[in-house]
Amino acid sequence: MKLLLLGAGGREHALAWKICKSSQLEKLYVSPGNAGTSEIAENIAMDINDFDAVGNFCVQKKIDVLVVGPEQPLVNGIHDYFENNPRLKNVTVIGPKKEGAILEGSKDFAKKFMKKHRIPTAKSKSFNKQQVIEALEYLEQKEGPYVLKADGLAAGKGVVIESDLNKAKKAVKILLEGQFGKSSETVVIEDFLVGVEVSMFIITDGVNYKLLPTAKDYKRVGEGDTGLNTGGMGAVSPVPFANREFIDKVENQIIIPTVKGLRKEGIDYSGFIFFGLISVKGDPYVIEYNCRLGDPETEVIMPRLKSDILELFDGIATNTLSERDVEIDLRTASTVMLVSGGYPEKYEKYKEINIGDLDEKSVAFHAGTIIKNNKIVSNGGRVMAVTSYGKNIETSLKVCYANVEKITFEKKQFRKDIGKDLITKK
Repeated sequence: MKLLLLGAGGREHALAWKICKSSQLEKLYVSPGNAGTSEIAENIAMDINDFDAVGNFCVQKKIDVLVVGPEQPLVNGIHDYFENNPRLKNVTVIGPKKEGAILEGSKDFAKKFMKKHRIPTAKSKSFNKQQVIEALEYLEQKEGPYVLKADGLAAGKGVVIESDLNKAKKAVKILLEGQFGKSSETVVIEDFLVGVEVSMFIITDGVNYKLLPTAKDYKRVGEGDTGLNTGGMGAVSPVPFANREFIDKVENQIIIPTVKGLRKEGIDYSGFIFFGLISVKGDPYVIEYNCRLGDPETEVIMPRLKSDILELFDGIATNTLSERDVEIDLRTASTVMLVSGGYPEKYEKYKEINIGDLDEKSVAFHAGTIIKNNKIVSNGGRVMAVTSYGKNIETSLKVCYANVEKITFEKKQFRKDIGKDLITKK
């Protein structure tokens, strides 16, 4: 197979790394890619939201499978573009059409969908920019902490959690004034749930699905889950509390009703679904849906997937996903994200990165990196993820942190407590 993978982050490098292990692969292109993907595939400089450019490239290179890493092209309708273009109908797109990507593209839609199909989630109410007064009155009836979500895509920055009522009111006004443009013309106010978060993922052809490994990511920039939210500072897989009983609950109460609900709505969904969950006293609730894999969770999920990922993609192409096997590595994988000094606020780019000899149980997945003057340099806030295997969380983290020290660049920062909350106290 010839594949084109869209995206430039750690998720895409991890996907490319996994794709390259397939015996069915003839050629892999990544657009735009990063310094890491350039070592294992061919990077293509292209605007991934320019569907004509992507389509023309696929025709020219006779691409069999298009794998869409980030959410924006999916929400913008890249799958629909390929479906409606006779030249591109034979390309299998891994990622939903626009009508399915709305699960991530609109928090309001997702909430209404869950309510309709009786999928457990926090109680909520939505307000548009003409309903500012009603939104403020609604807040007054609630107890803090207050959870406010911009309806549309806001690059992971559209969620506000405030304990103070006046600050929450101020945040509602700012959001509805269009802080994120059209993304926040509607705001969802939902109840705050107390529990532990976990991410679960499936790949689906719209009828059948295969469960991928569980993961837990760490969003806050500072140790002890303090400081600003980021795109993710690290992750661990599997998650100890997500045992068989919990996973059965998730499948029966959330995953199966979601897949069936999409079909009932007439939504033809193929690709990945990310379930952002919270365990409240052992019961799962949906915090959010994503229409693609998470980052940095992909950096721990892909190393634990023993099966050939192209087999799964072929299962989607031929509607035979139910016949494909998913085999999971029983070892633990942990990843620690190395970030630029100052991230997630102002930071400097183009710092030279030196990567030493990593342990055989470790791999470095590039995120914000490029090649400049024949050197690998930083080109983003999240620079690189180091993922390591171990027989349990403790050993995988020990290996991971030892290898983190082998990668150097100016003002390198990382969290030193990833996964520590999951280590069982002896």
